[in-house]
Amino acid sequence: MVKETERFLATMRPRITEVGTAIHNGDSGPWMAMWSRTEPLTLFGAVKSGRDWGEIEPIFDALGQQFSNCRSYEVEIVTAEARGDLAYIVALEHTTASINGAEPTSYVLRVTTIFRREDGEWMAVHRHGDALAAAFGIDTGLFASTRNA
Repeated sequence: MVKETERFLATMRPRITEVGTAIHNGDSGPWMAMWSRTEPLTLFGAVKSGRDWGEIEPIFDALGQQFSNCRSYEVEIVTAEARGDLAYIVALEHTTASINGAEPTSYVLRVTTIFRREDGEWMAVHRHGDALAAAFGIDTGLFASTRNA
């Protein structure tokens, strides 16, 4: 199991950083390419939630339009495991980027992403993300203007 998880992370750590940086620079294409189109799919986002690709795709497209000027994007992996054709990553995503054209702001999301191996490639099938509580020094009001967008 350890070797399998190490191989999974060797592949996915750089890919997640690449697609996360891209979406925070306004390009949602790489982020969407990391997602499976085979249902079931679920997204419990910091801003919006959806099921199945028909609901999830427009959410990612809108997020790409809201973000720009990514100054930094770092994934701090808390734990991960890969076994067979399923894997997960629990992480903290540290981001500094502009939202809706505002000055770049730093925030941290705690996220859990589940992947399924399809035709030899790891594809996201579930993501849950939310902002850390203000008790940790994070302004959770950051997304208030986009919650109902």
